Amino acid sequence: ELHPNYIKTTRDAVNNPPVLTDEGLVENFVSGRAFPFEPDLNDPRAGEKMAWNYQYGYNWGDNAAICPFFWKYRDMRSAKIERQIRWCFHFLNWMHRVNQDPVPEFAENPAKLFRSVYAIAFEPFDLRNTQLLIHRYKNDLKRDDAWLYLGFQRRVRRLATGQITDAFLGTDVMIEDFEGYNNRVTDYNWKFLGNTQTIMPFYHHNDMELATDLPKEQDGYQYIDFHGYGGCFPKGNYELRKAYILEATPKDPNHPISKRVIHVDAQTYTLPRQAVFDKKGDLWKSFHICQAYPDTHHPDNKGSGVSIDDCFFQVDVQRQHCTTGQFKGLLDPALNPPSLFTVQGLRKRAR
Repeated sequence: ELHPNYIKTTRDAVNNPPVLTDEGLVENFVSGRAFPFEPDLNDPRAGEKMAWNYQYGYNWGDNAAICPFFWKYRDMRSAKIERQIRWCFHFLNWMHRVNQDPVPEFAENPAKLFRSVYAIAFEPFDLRNTQLLIHRYKNDLKRDDAWLYLGFQRRVRRLATGQITDAFLGTDVMIEDFEGYNNRVTDYNWKFLGNTQTIMPFYHHNDMELATDLPKEQDGYQYIDFHGYGGCFPKGNYELRKAYILEATPKDPNHPISKRVIHVDAQTYTLPRQAVFDKKGDLWKSFHICQAYPDTHHPDNKGSGVSIDDCFFQVDVQRQHCTTGQFKGLLDPALNPPSLFTVQGLRKRAR
């Protein structure tokens, strides 16, 4: 079950529902699932509505801290781990909040931000203090602002729009890939292709075989383990789930991909599985995000109703290379104060 507040605010809006404008924006929306009814193949904007359900969904709830967050670059043929990064990632919803005060939004938000993402690297030494900050605005026609602080350069620089689709720090992942999709809804054309029953990585974290190659946290938390070809696949159960098939095509002709084919989990509106195709239309990457039940994950997440992102693996099938992620995600607002998500904070924390 999703959190009761999320369900309630969705139901409260049924008689006065949000509106999808001709420009592709959502108006008259407070919180919950913007378009809660079953998508209809006869509705030409069904895919667009599904994209907004994800964008305004309960993915990580109102805030989250993923810390520590271990990324590993792996050569699939040799199973060699080429590099490991230890991060902390933080997420904060400024608007459309359902569970944690202030609800439904922060009163002090002059820039009209919808969501912010902040990340900082601690290891290895050459990436230490590398930081990323992303601001997404309520107005989806306004481009995100993003800044990168490179520790070895000791300066903040604004990221150009095209850089969110570059390989991020040599991984198989683009900034646009974060959480399954991390960009504006209006940057893509969205098409609903129908329903399916498919297996996706949903499991009870504490019942899985957990990793021994990473240190156990002081609170006893252990990470999902990886195995299989190249060490690229998690030792986690898969469930048979109802999913919606969503095709996303970038509007920018210079975008490095031709399309994403995404399996959207029908209950949670998370994006646990997708295929990414290159400019020629050939399969390029396979991307999965593991989902853990909150009541059998970390004790701090119990009762949250959030489908917890618990690991990821993105496989470049053409290069036979993968990037994997193992992490501890906590839904604790004390870990995500608004002051964390400022450009001034990038400089301060790097001193």
